[in-house]
Amino acid sequence: MSLSLTSLPKIKRNSRIRVGRGIGSGKGKTSGRGVKGQKARTGHHSVKGFEGGQTPIYMRLPKKGFTNVLREEIEVVNIRDVLAFIESKKLDAASVITKESLEKVGLIKCKSSKVKLIMGRKEVSAKLKITVDAYSAKAKAFIA
Repeated sequence: MSLSLTSLPKIKRNSRIRVGRGIGSGKGKTSGRGVKGQKARTGHHSVKGFEGGQTPIYMRLPKKGFTNVLREEIEVVNIRDVLAFIESKKLDAASVITKESLEKVGLIKCKSSKVKLIMGRKEVSAKLKITVDAYSAKAKAFIA
C-alpha cells in the first residue's frame, strides 16, 4: 500500500489575527491593548519581578543558607555491605579490598572520590584488609 500526501488527513491551522484592521474585525482601533498607558505603547516589555516601584518579594524575603564551595563529598561504605558482596563471591576476602574493587562491584560511584568505611551495629568476627581514605572508630578496630 502506497501513501500519498493527498490521502493524509488535513491539518487545520488557525490563521494569525491581524490587529488594527477595522472595528468589524474585533481587534481594531486599540488592537486588544486597552486604552492608553505604558502597556498600550509600542516597545513595552515587562521587567521580571517588577512590582510598580514597590520593593519586590525576592528582596523583601530574607536570604537563607549558602553553598560551601570547599565542601568535600565523601562516599560512605558499610562493612555489612562489603561482607554481603564477599558472601556472594563478588569480592575476594583473601586479597586486599581497594577503592577500585569497591567501584567495580558498585559500592561506590567513583574511585577518585573520598571513601569512608563505617561499621553498623552488627558485630562482625572476620578480619578483612580494606584500604580506603577514612575509617570510623569501630571500623578501624575491625580492620586487620
